[in-house]
Amino acid sequence: MPSPRPHTIRPRSSALLARSLAYLALVSGIAGCSSAAQTPQTSRATGSSAGYPAPRRPVSDIVAPRWTDERIRDRQGEATRVFAHLELTPGMAVADIGAGDGYYVARLVPVLGDSGVIYGQDVRDDYLGLLRNRARRAGWRNVQIVLGTEDDPRLPAAAVDVALMIHMYHEIAQPFALLARLSTSMRPGGRLAILDREAPTDAHGTPITLLTCELRAVGYEPLSRIEMEPGEYLAVFRAPAAAPSPEDIARRLRAARCD
Repeated sequence: MPSPRPHTIRPRSSALLARSLAYLALVSGIAGCSSAAQTPQTSRATGSSAGYPAPRRPVSDIVAPRWTDERIRDRQGEATRVFAHLELTPGMAVADIGAGDGYYVARLVPVLGDSGVIYGQDVRDDYLGLLRNRARRAGWRNVQIVLGTEDDPRLPAAAVDVALMIHMYHEIAQPFALLARLSTSMRPGGRLAILDREAPTDAHGTPITLLTCELRAVGYEPLSRIEMEPGEYLAVFRAPAAAPSPEDIARRLRAARCD
């Protein structure tokens, strides 16, 4: 897979302001189908999970089952660019972690074909209800819907070629436990692709330096990174061959000082 040289993302304040305003409008408009919809600049407390360390930085609230309007994302070519960079092909197994109401799931179906598998995963069953209805109406046969938890994606073992985390890493209350358990669901050489904003984690973003530091602590190795929209990046990591212990993760975090 081609690996573009990593580069520094340069946020453009006017573009980010426009996207933030659009996001706030989305959250207000989608409140009818999401009981959790609220102002996005909020965070929630986290605790430890089965000995895994908790993040030492804010965690954003889950506020809506989608990032922004699907037509806008399609005009920007978001999913197309993500899929091209990842070189997705028919027959692959791809997990959309935090699938919401299914923007990426819908676009993965024709790319992976009948021989592929798509895991639409989320921790919100009400969001997955929207995805179930969408899958039923569309007649998708290669989609499996999975209800996970804050610390476990609950995906099958050694089943996933590529996992996606689209505009949601900053919402994971137990990232180290979830990443460790996700690694056991990855096939050899499996990749994790994270699309996020260069913004604080309590403002629905994750600085790339923080993201890389946290993933390295769980054994994920950076492969490539490209800029998406201004102030947004897609970062790709190779999953570890074996999940590190909670003690190893905590030791690496102390040494790296990710916070």
